[in-house]
Amino acid sequence: MNQNFLEEMLETCSVSGHEVELQKKVMDYMKDVSDEIITDVTGNVIQAVNPESSTKVLLCGHIDEIGFIVTNIQNDGSLKITNAGGVRAILYLGTHVQIKTKKGMVNGVVITNSALTKKSDLTCEDLTIDIGASSKEEAMQYVSVGDCVCASTSYKYLVKDRMAARAMDDRIGAFIVLEAIRKAKEKGCQIGAYGATTVGEETTMRGAYWASQKVKPTCAIAIDVTYTSDYEGVNANVTGEVALGKGPVLCHSSIVNKKMNELLEECAQKLGIHLQYEIASGRTGTDADKIHFTNEGVPVALVSIPLRYMHSSIETLSLQDVQEIIDLLAQFLCTFDETVNLDPLKE
Repeated sequence: MNQNFLEEMLETCSVSGHEVELQKKVMDYMKDVSDEIITDVTGNVIQAVNPESSTKVLLCGHIDEIGFIVTNIQNDGSLKITNAGGVRAILYLGTHVQIKTKKGMVNGVVITNSALTKKSDLTCEDLTIDIGASSKEEAMQYVSVGDCVCASTSYKYLVKDRMAARAMDDRIGAFIVLEAIRKAKEKGCQIGAYGATTVGEETTMRGAYWASQKVKPTCAIAIDVTYTSDYEGVNANVTGEVALGKGPVLCHSSIVNKKMNELLEECAQKLGIHLQYEIASGRTGTDADKIHFTNEGVPVALVSIPLRYMHSSIETLSLQDVQEIIDLLAQFLCTFDETVNLDPLKE
């Protein structure tokens, strides 16, 4: 995998609803691989290999991240914000942030004081950003209402094969989609392979719906992150036992097509990849949910990356797991063909 491009993706602010800059980088990165690059008015980018094929498999990984939107510039020059996605307000007190504006990035800090640190029910409305301005007029020279905000952090490599960063959810899934499409083409994939980096999952989940409506796939796989149970404070009894470095995670859910899971298991066995499993009794909370309800009911599966500390600025994963998921998906794309029957009532 191209870790240099992964690093570039992680360094690029892509708060939900503000994904254009990163999507343009994706288009440039994939122009040597894709037979066709498809875009739509919602902001999706879809890489197509063998678009002439009537058998189509869609891979989806959302490229947006959680963050904030500036709602008001106060008289003292400070900024008030609201959430874009499932942010945890307490994690941002006393941290560096960056505001993405039409003129470029502006640095800021989230103010902290004893009253805020003692507040038990802290919300995003309690957070205030200081950019160094002394008045509303001065602040307005740099930022505007509607600008997006994300944590100002960089990726870090930990010991072994671990990597930590903000926005692994689901920048890593989008990266895997791109690398799987690239590898499948190198392996001689014959079917229509479509890789969508979707927008808006953290706020509206609109991107996956319209990507599937556009492609009209035979089946689809969502690639997202899932909670691990291998650190203190997490209960493995809720959704299953999942750990870093133990391989890709398949989902057992009423919304997941069982035959797709079986084919993924066969591909993993052929490659010698160990699988893990998670349980979702109904919907999965991922792009898979929206895709399934498009067209005439698209068969879906969910492949997840084990992730520690989700929706924080220190989301941590194993690069070995990432590579194995790329390999697994590429193998699936090269194995799937028009003879595969996904109807559970037909053998």
